[in-house]
Amino acid sequence: MLRRSAGGESVEQIQPDLTIPTGKRKGHHPSVASMYRALTEHAKREAYPEAVEQARADFAADRTSAVPEPRPATSDRASL
Repeated sequence: MLRRSAGGESVEQIQPDLTIPTGKRKGHHPSVASMYRALTEHAKREAYPEAVEQARADFAADRTSAVPEPRPATSDRASL
């Protein structure tokens, strides 16, 4: 899709030639909206590669951090 769109073809021209390979919509064509979203995400990754890497690092750190323990119950709820 990237190569063809860079060559001047519109998303509407490319869409009938693409097929979804896996999942619930396997064998169907992707929607034009999905293709535009994919192109937008690609453009963001190309424009801000350091932000993508930072987001991945933050996500990995969040996944490995321990889950916080619940707060102990208080005997006097009225004081809250």
